[in-house]
Amino acid sequence: MVELGSGNVMGADLTRHGVSGDSGNIVSRAEAARSVAVVLATTPLAGLACAGGSLLSRLTRQLILLPVRDVHVVTRGDDSFAGLDGMTGLKGAGEFRHTVVASDGLAEDLRIVAKVARSSTSAVAVLSGDVVAHTEALAVLLEHPSRGTGAIVGDGEAGPLRPPVRTEWSTVVSAGNSFHQVEWPNGTFRGVLQVGEAHLASLADVADELAELAQSRRLGRAGDTEVAELLLTGLVRAGVPVRAAAIGPLHCERVAGQIAADDAVQRLAEVDEQAARLDAAVKTGDGFFATYCVSSWSRHLVRPAARLSLTPNAVTGISIGLAAIAALWFSEGQRVAMLIGALALYLSFVLDCVDGQLARYTRTFSPLGNWLDAISDRVKEYVVYAALAVGYAAAPEGPRGIWAMAVAVMILQTIRHLVDFSYAGSVADAARAADDTKPERSLAVPWDGAPGTRPPSAGAASVLALSRRLDSGVAYWLKKIVVLPIGERMALIAVTAGLFDARVTFLALLVWGGGALLYTLAGRIARSFA
Repeated sequence: MVELGSGNVMGADLTRHGVSGDSGNIVSRAEAARSVAVVLATTPLAGLACAGGSLLSRLTRQLILLPVRDVHVVTRGDDSFAGLDGMTGLKGAGEFRHTVVASDGLAEDLRIVAKVARSSTSAVAVLSGDVVAHTEALAVLLEHPSRGTGAIVGDGEAGPLRPPVRTEWSTVVSAGNSFHQVEWPNGTFRGVLQVGEAHLASLADVADELAELAQSRRLGRAGDTEVAELLLTGLVRAGVPVRAAAIGPLHCERVAGQIAADDAVQRLAEVDEQAARLDAAVKTGDGFFATYCVSSWSRHLVRPAARLSLTPNAVTGISIGLAAIAALWFSEGQRVAMLIGALALYLSFVLDCVDGQLARYTRTFSPLGNWLDAISDRVKEYVVYAALAVGYAAAPEGPRGIWAMAVAVMILQTIRHLVDFSYAGSVADAARAADDTKPERSLAVPWDGAPGTRPPSAGAASVLALSRRLDSGVAYWLKKIVVLPIGERMALIAVTAGLFDARVTFLALLVWGGGALLYTLAGRIARSFA
């Protein structure tokens, strides 16, 4: 490895569409930057022309606007320097350091990544130099506050520059390249990988192992363009949890030639990055009620909340306040009061969705916010149960066992939550135990390796295949509804309390909630034996 040059590029005179229009915000981004990037400009494709220079200089300018301070550009020597035009002399604010190093092949590329991973104290991003992307698409991964491990994943047909991946619950569980296959792919990797600080040692080990395999020609047809793909596969097979950073309608593509590059740049202008960012802030996988009766319009509250500088925690606090107002009206027990309480409860749930949407839109996540959001849901729900019981008990005919029903509903919901959390914990424990007892995985084995190195059993394959067939259309929403998620619960409480009384509300929650508990237990037991 020969170091060819290094320098300081004073942040670009650019504005990021939809994020900031003044240099002051760019300064704050640069000051807060922590990530290190390795850009693989090892083929002539990185030097393809585009507006303002080359694909490589365009990508570098985008990194200036993201939380990236140090960039290591890997080249094949002097022939690659045409792609560096435009990287120097950029005017603006904030220091942006870059180092250019020459590599003689795939094995050396991987060793450079390993060296950077071992010396870094912050997240390391690995990007192909021929990527054409919206800045917002890169930000989905590189600007995420967790600075965790993830890969940009999109839809579309797989190909040489779009290796297939399989994701489950927003996690990459299998990743392919020209040497490794993927069973049941449902996405494609787009050439941008980030490894969080907690997994840098794994990245270095995987890169070194792959370098040895490449040098001994044991990676089949894997070539110089597949560094990021090989690393992603290796990390997944090593058991590192890799978040699938979905980009939705945004573009992030690797290109194979000048015509493809021109077309890719043209397609960027066809997408409204701000609208795409807002769409991405709306959580996918929610229940039917949350999806169609809340998120369909609550997204229009996100931008005004951001302009007012409201934090997600502040929105959570307002949601709690509305739930308290609902409880006060429910405690009155009168029909008009019950209707007002039902409306307040609905609005409380709307803001409960908005706080998460605002957090994703502004990328201001925090452990406190996650805890507050989770605990507030339980507190609001149980306070409403108590208020409904108080209002019903105040009626002339007396409580008639209403408190026993309220307590029964609280116990049932507590058990359901415990089942959810304990099952997730047991799955994680089982996975760790399996990793401790299975033989060491070899990246030279051409299987998808997710999570092991052998294909799933026939029983497991049948269960997974059936689950996938039910993950569309009416069956998908029925599966969502039957488990009585929080949106359906809030709707059930609001409708039954507003139109009937607390006894009907509690009976409905006991019947539906009990059935949901049995359904969940049956499904998880079946999966455990699959």
